[in-house]
Amino acid sequence: MDGFGTDEGIILIAATNRPDVLDPALLRPGRFDREVVIDLPDLEGREEILRVHLKKVKAGPDADPSKIAKLTAGYSGADLAAIINEAAIHAALAKKEMISLEDLDEAREKVRYGRQKLSRKVELEDKKITAYHEAGHTVVAATIPEVDDPHKVSIVPRGRSLGVTWILPDKESYHMQKRRLIGQLALAFGGRAAEEVFCGDVSAGAYDDIRRATSMARSMITEYGMSEAIGPINYAERQGSDFLGTELMRGRDHSEETAREIDQEVRRMLHDAHQRALEIVRSKRAELERIAQALLAYETLSGEDVQRLMRGATVESLRPEAPPPAATGGSGEARRAGGTSVPLSTPGAGELPGAPGLSPA
Repeated sequence: MDGFGTDEGIILIAATNRPDVLDPALLRPGRFDREVVIDLPDLEGREEILRVHLKKVKAGPDADPSKIAKLTAGYSGADLAAIINEAAIHAALAKKEMISLEDLDEAREKVRYGRQKLSRKVELEDKKITAYHEAGHTVVAATIPEVDDPHKVSIVPRGRSLGVTWILPDKESYHMQKRRLIGQLALAFGGRAAEEVFCGDVSAGAYDDIRRATSMARSMITEYGMSEAIGPINYAERQGSDFLGTELMRGRDHSEETAREIDQEVRRMLHDAHQRALEIVRSKRAELERIAQALLAYETLSGEDVQRLMRGATVESLRPEAPPPAATGGSGEARRAGGTSVPLSTPGAGELPGAPGLSPA
């Protein structure tokens, strides 16, 4: 990039989503010596992006971008554009003249988790496991104050999932406190705990829950200093450069004894979260049973449905105009036979990668 005259008036701009692996030679003074970070859009930004794309289609009066913006924390501008496109397709297939809020909500879920697989046949036994698994996540989320309330729960297959529980934040959050992360750990084990209590066995559906919980607990201990036993020390593995043909290398600056202590603390933290989830599931057996039976009957429940069931409403009272059909093998809505905690908020200063989210199974 040498050879440009000072009076050429040329500004060279480049973009990357991997600034951590840029060659230091590119960042020397006189080259790329200004770095501008473009973060994911916040609530106001998402609403404005949606308004821009909604101008290109026929939108109904209820297609309020502010409502969808609140439900899309962590979505990029490309994701939001895809939501409008998918909503237009969904409306066209339904032979609608305008896009409705229902079309936007379905498009939002499709962009993030895949299309509903209504044709997939799910045996009744698998459907029951999924229902109790998702009900476990839902009850734990509705019980723990530090966790956001469930927005929606479903057992209709979507993508690679058989069930999903959406846990959406009420507001933008850029910091994740320790107590909220501990609540997220318990949420991750809600589905596993429900299987243990109600199904008498456990399935592989909790695989992603356990993986995410383990990663979150290790980050809390080694990166965020949230363990009293280990202390506020960064023990994260250091990562080598992959330039000049060098392979990506990982190493650590602590002893084997410290590594064992970290492993023990991870095990303790996950054990405590599992026990907390079990206690909630056992103390809320009646509520969890109602939610599971409602899922088997209707397959999808809103956050309002969940709150009514938690307060004692019967399954039949949720849809008085449409009595629940007999539960049979059929479809369900999200991942494997289980649920997982996935963050939805946009990463920001001090925010942790595994925080408030939704729980696809």
